Amino acid sequence: MQAFAAFCLGRSRNAARGVVHPFIGRIRKCEVESCQPKAQASSSRSSCQVMGKRREPRKEIKVPVRIFGTDRSGQIFSEKVFTANVSRQGVELSGVQAQPNVDEIVGITYGVTKSHFRVKWVGQSGSALAGHLGLINLSPEKSFWDFPLPAPSFDMPARDARDRRASPRLKCTNSVEVYPTGETAPIRSRTSDLSLGGCFLEMPNPLPKGTHMRIALWVQEFKLWANGEVVTSTPGFGIGVKFTEMTEQDRNQLKEFLEGMVRLRL
Repeated sequence: MQAFAAFCLGRSRNAARGVVHPFIGRIRKCEVESCQPKAQASSSRSSCQVMGKRREPRKEIKVPVRIFGTDRSGQIFSEKVFTANVSRQGVELSGVQAQPNVDEIVGITYGVTKSHFRVKWVGQSGSALAGHLGLINLSPEKSFWDFPLPAPSFDMPARDARDRRASPRLKCTNSVEVYPTGETAPIRSRTSDLSLGGCFLEMPNPLPKGTHMRIALWVQEFKLWANGEVVTSTPGFGIGVKFTEMTEQDRNQLKEFLEGMVRLRL
């Protein structure tokens, strides 16, 4: 949390005046619960993308969308809400009653289009941002909105160590076999993001939170194995998995792969 706070407060020389958030501009630090950065990377073989640190121009627009997912108490929710502003990488929503956790995966539908997003910040109750959520689009390469959006002002790789997670998530598509505890037949899936600490697996009928499993992960020509646990479960999209055990050899292989994806684009 200290590293995360440094990221937010570092956007302004005077913390009392607020921070500049990539979706909603200048906000006061007391009005949002969190706004964590994310590093992503790409390779032609594993369909990965590295996203640079950028100041995203936003389009102020109010259109109806539906958000669904799991809230802090583990209850499934579905609400019709509105956008406040939209960028190529994310969206700010208003009128949200549910309180999902920061970093939770949620689904958004706009018309007949559906995609999944990661919660980056939640407006605190009683503040000007109450009922607002800041979301990152996990599939920004796919067309989601039916209106034009401004092009990014710049796209510079995020080299500052303060903007990196201990295990940064990279947007990667890798084949996966999931063996829930007690099951011998695999569930075949694929990752949408991957890190040394875990991954998000696409799964329309997701396993429940708390499920333990054995995971076979294909990385290039290697098949790596890990034990994992479902930490988030989003109906219609998939599961967030935390790796709980992995051999040193497989972990080193995964680390080399992820570092290679970052070097490919930096």
